[in-house]
Amino acid sequence: AMMTAEQYEESLRGLNLVVYMFGKRLNHVVDDPIIRPSMLAVAKTYEMAQHPEHADIMTATSHITGKKINRFTHIHQSVDDLVKKSKMGRLLGRETGCCFQRCVGMDALNALSIVTYNMDQKNGSAYHTRFLAYLEYVQENDLTCDGAMTDPKGDRSLPPHRQPDPDLYLRVVGEREDGIVVRGAKAHQTGAVNSHEIIVM
Repeated sequence: AMMTAEQYEESLRGLNLVVYMFGKRLNHVVDDPIIRPSMLAVAKTYEMAQHPEHADIMTATSHITGKKINRFTHIHQSVDDLVKKSKMGRLLGRETGCCFQRCVGMDALNALSIVTYNMDQKNGSAYHTRFLAYLEYVQENDLTCDGAMTDPKGDRSLPPHRQPDPDLYLRVVGEREDGIVVRGAKAHQTGAVNSHEIIVM
């Protein structure tokens, strides 16, 4: 179920994002001349995965389903996987000459795999099972994940709970039956408008 570059672009058109740039709302995010080059860099990660000569580096086998997947949705299982991840970055760097925007999302998925597993081992919780269900969704739909990790911070001499404006840090403000409610801000998320999912850290 790996997407082509063209399918990736069309999938973004279907997201119906609300994006403002320089104080104005963009009507066609994918076609905006400022955003389009970065979107094309992400599209290259889909295009290269379709090339048989790059399959060994650009694709992997899901440890969940056994299916062929884009390596950007893969959880590293071996030293060989890590070597191929590095080679994939070099290959795409040569092809794009810029950031191809999927690395932080891939790293976030791998970190979540480890952290949720360790939490469950320690606490008897079910976070890892829930994470694996999410990961399978990402893999099956060949989604681009963005890793949102930067808070605006405000007064850096003060901890998050002492900021005059609490929204300068993303935080949980409520819990519901269907999940949590967060409030606050994240900044400088390269590729957020080119992604299907945003993993907030």
